Amino acid sequence: MDLLKLSASLDNFFWGPIMIYLCLGAGIFFSIIMKFPQLRLIKDMVGQLLGGKSSESGVSSFQGFAMALGGRVGTGNITGVASAIFFGGPGAIFWMWAIAFLGAGSAYIESALAQVWKEEIHGEYRGGPAYYIEKGLHSKAFGLAFAVLALISCGILLPGIQSNSFAVAGESAFGVSPLIWGIIYTALTAAVIFGGGKRIARSAELIVPFMAIGYILLSIIILIVNFAKIPEVFGLIFSSAFRANAIYGGIFGSAIAWGVKRGIFSNEAGQGTGAQAAGAAEVSHPAKQGLVQAFSVYVDTLFVCTATAIMILATRSYNVANPSGGFITEYIPGIEKGNFTQTAVNSFIPGFGSGFVAVALFFFTFTTILAYAFYTDSNVGYLFKGNSNSGGYKVTLNIFRVLLCAMVFVGAVSSADVVWNFGSAGVGAMAWFNIIAILLLMKPGIATLRDYEQQKKLGLDPVFIPSRIGIKGAEIWDRIVPKTYAKEAEALKSKDKKQK
Repeated sequence: MDLLKLSASLDNFFWGPIMIYLCLGAGIFFSIIMKFPQLRLIKDMVGQLLGGKSSESGVSSFQGFAMALGGRVGTGNITGVASAIFFGGPGAIFWMWAIAFLGAGSAYIESALAQVWKEEIHGEYRGGPAYYIEKGLHSKAFGLAFAVLALISCGILLPGIQSNSFAVAGESAFGVSPLIWGIIYTALTAAVIFGGGKRIARSAELIVPFMAIGYILLSIIILIVNFAKIPEVFGLIFSSAFRANAIYGGIFGSAIAWGVKRGIFSNEAGQGTGAQAAGAAEVSHPAKQGLVQAFSVYVDTLFVCTATAIMILATRSYNVANPSGGFITEYIPGIEKGNFTQTAVNSFIPGFGSGFVAVALFFFTFTTILAYAFYTDSNVGYLFKGNSNSGGYKVTLNIFRVLLCAMVFVGAVSSADVVWNFGSAGVGAMAWFNIIAILLLMKPGIATLRDYEQQKKLGLDPVFIPSRIGIKGAEIWDRIVPKTYAKEAEALKSKDKKQK
């Protein structure tokens, strides 16, 4: 069987036009019905980012943000942006921005729901689509199906995309074979993930801010040096996004499709993965982590992906494919789409591009794999919830950790196209399940935001009491609130009595 054709068929099946419109439609719907919290509550997004501390059972709000952002910021921010431009032209960047802005609404809903119906398994909070599907939709079979799909996608299909991208870049930059990089990369992955969720969270907390800030700073410097080209770059993006550019008007549909596809692959909004990091956080109200995760979508796409696009477009280090064959634009003949960013940085600092991008890809892809490991642990936990202290739970957990490490190595030495297609298909499959679930669960998801804003208007630090807003099945909060947030709960009860 031809693996390339099979992987491409699966990718095309899960990322057909229906999926593109479903993602856009869900983002628009949630944004409108919640009155655009991604605009109204930006101050809260940033404020809640640093609020709260970790506990014995949960990670801090910032660690939850860092893990999810580590998952969002990966090869999609470098190689994914380049491929979006290659297949969809500069206009694809606008549609990446659009899906990030709209997707922030979907990210809020899925992350808040993950908090509402999280559970404590083996002493740690776990949450995500499998959990809220079972408890919110009362469908254990649907929840089990997502958990199995997430294990296949996060534990098997997706890690190889990340290690492959780094291995290819590392070989180009330093002349070290993918085999050697695969061994090193796999060993580092194992050293972290076998330490469990807490070690993954601490590693993400240390690495993610450093890598994102450094990468964005270089793009800003390149933009400053090319200051005169700013109107041209942004004009090119906007004109190409709306058929106003004669050169790229013929690939308008591709601009939308590749912008949305690569945007979702990068920022993961609505995919259900970020929700699994959100469910692990120690917060007093689900809306707090929902807002934090909405902000992480912004950081991923509006900051990091835009940084890559600016480097590529400002230095004209790109080609755009013609669907009929050949190129619409060919500024750098003979350069593969995966090397657009290296070429852009090399044009700024000769000889520096390959090394810089390889190092950036190491940090980007490594934190993404750590996030995949956490998501894998979370779904193994779901399969064994209620029996998490059994030997079977620990054995299964370690089997999937070994399997993930094996796939990291396999990905490093495999064909890039096959790895990308299978991984992208996995993302699409999870997104299908999750978007349908959060649309069906929109009522409790929206209720968390309304409850949060109502309590803020009363001058309170919001605390979550499920029965207060008619949410059932969230019994864990009946234990969390009295134990950890007793003062806040008393203040809320006092305000409620006065209002009555």
